Parts: sequence; structure tokens; C-alpha cells
Amino acid sequence: MVEIQEATDTSVFGQIAEHQHEQVVFCHDHETGLRAIIGIHNTVLGPALGGTRMWHYASETEALHDVLRLSRGMTYKAAISGLNLGGGKAVIIGDARTQKTEALLRKFGRFVKNLNGKYITAEDVNMTTKDMEYIRMETRHVAGLPESSGGSGDPSPVTAYGVYMGMKAAVKKAYGSDNLAGKRVALQGVGHVGLYLLEHLTKEGAQVVLTDYYEDRALDAANRFGAKMVGLDDIYDQDVDIYSPCALGATINDNTIGRLKCQVIAGSANNQLEDENVHGPALVERGIVYAPDFLINAGGLINVYSEVIGSNRQSALTQTEKIYDFTRQVLDKAEQEGSHPQAAAIRQAKERIASLGKVKSTY
Repeated sequence: MVEIQEATDTSVFGQIAEHQHEQVVFCHDHETGLRAIIGIHNTVLGPALGGTRMWHYASETEALHDVLRLSRGMTYKAAISGLNLGGGKAVIIGDARTQKTEALLRKFGRFVKNLNGKYITAEDVNMTTKDMEYIRMETRHVAGLPESSGGSGDPSPVTAYGVYMGMKAAVKKAYGSDNLAGKRVALQGVGHVGLYLLEHLTKEGAQVVLTDYYEDRALDAANRFGAKMVGLDDIYDQDVDIYSPCALGATINDNTIGRLKCQVIAGSANNQLEDENVHGPALVERGIVYAPDFLINAGGLINVYSEVIGSNRQSALTQTEKIYDFTRQVLDKAEQEGSHPQAAAIRQAKERIASLGKVKSTY
């Protein structure tokens, strides 16, 4: 009998076992330079739907770690949002500004095609609706296509709207009112989603200080919306009411929690807690209200799901608006249970998966 190793196992299969993934696909093509990983976490509720991101990871190990955490989060995101979808995600290793080509994307599309619908891809970090069109040339298992091509369009505005709703719910919990006028917000990342969120915040009268990996993008956003720009590492030291991580994950960790001066954390980034079992409780101890990432950033998934089932953008926005109520319910439940919001949200998602798992096993 083979014994499954403990979670400290850093081997490939050890990490897959730790996160309980169904399937992980490594994609390589010499001609186009493609190096990608597709993670399929759980398909009890339906096919795994999750975006593809392109990032210049420091190592292949870092890329694997990211895709495993991201695809796991997609499972919970779909489940807690009431969608009939499983959780999956893909990462392409490389610099999107210099290495992304039509050939590379279409080759990636061939790998998606070979999964025969078990994984449906969509737009994520450093990817665009145009990129989805290239992938669509090779496979029908792609969502987030431009509206001109019969798709639901860029999911970023819907993601941002959900984060905005979740943020307001968390502010209501922390301050007794969900009014963001005059609230000080530290916005980390002004890419597709962050920029739309910035627009919501400034329209309501919030005072925003921002940063971004790309300095030119941060400067442009600050100038457009009258925000203040600071350095990448300086964002954690700002005297603000709300910290909104909208870039990469794991920014809430041992090195940053002690520096945060906020009372609310609500952003679009996935896997914001480096270790949810450590840093979730740590935020509660510090009196910080944390809006679970996979709960409030579900708008993009809701949007592309509407495309898959033949619904429309307005329907997606209506469903996304419910994130406000869902967030309030999870925050109240965590308080009643004496747990932290991330744990309460995960438990709720797992309960739905376990319940429907009695009907079917996998997609």
C-alpha cells in the first residue's frame, strides 16, 4: 500500500496531493517557446473554468505553486457563487510584453483542446480578449471572447464591480456604513481589474494611493484619476482605511501584516493570504476585516459563465451585485463561529461540493 506523503513534500506529486488536484498538465513546445501549466483542481460541479495568466516566474517551481493555489481557489469561487463549474487555472511562463505571440497562444489553445472540455480557459493577468480570439482559433473551450465575436467581452469590469460590492460590505462591517466617500484606500495594482476598481472608488469620493509593478501604468492611472502614486514596497506603510491587493497573491504575510494600518482588506488578487491558516487568524487578532478573495473577485467568473450558458452581461452584473450580501453573510458567520472569514467561506464552498458530490463524482 502506498502512503501519501505529508504536506511538507515539495515534489510535484507531493504538491498535487496536498491540494487534492484531479489533473495537472505540463505544456511545452520548442517551436513557439511555450511553457505552460494547466491545473484542474475539482470538477464535481462541472467543467473546470478559469483564466490563463502570463507571468515571468522566477522558476518553474514558483509557476507550479501558483497554478495549484489559483485553480484550488477557482473551485471555491465557483462553488460559493452557486455556479455549476469546477475549478481550473493555467499559467504561461514568460514576459507578456516581449514573448507573447499569436503562435504561442494558438499552440496553447491546442493543449486546451486536447483536454476535451474538462478545462475551459479565459482571460487573466496579462491576457486580453484578443488573446482569447487566438486561442479560440484552436479550441472552442474558451470564454471571455470580445462581444464582436459573440462573447461576453472583457470580464475585468464585472470582476471590479464585484470587488467594489465586497469592499462596501466589508466597510459596512468595520465602520457601520458602506459609504466610501472620504475613505483612504491603498490600491496595489492598476491592471485590467484594478483600473476599473479605481474608477469606482474615485467616483464615490474615496482617496486613493496606488502602486503597480509597471511604473508607467501606475503613473498614468494616478494622473487620470487624481490619485497618489507610491513605490511597490511603500504601499504597505500607508495610513489608510482599506488595503486593496489587486495584483499577485500572497501579499498578506509575516512581513507585511505588522505594517498594515488599515481596518479592511478587500481586493481582486487571488490567494492574498500566504498561509490562510496562519494569516487569516492573524488579521482577526489585529481587528482587520478581511473580505475573502475568491468570494469578492468572482464577478469575472460569473461573467464568463454567462457566456458559456448563453446569458448576457446584464444578467452577470445582477448576479455579481449579490456579492455584497454574500460577503456580509460570510463575515457574520465567521464572527458567530469564532473563526476567520477565509475559513468560513471555504467551509461554505466545500459544503456545496460535498452535497452535490453525492450526485456525481467528476465532470
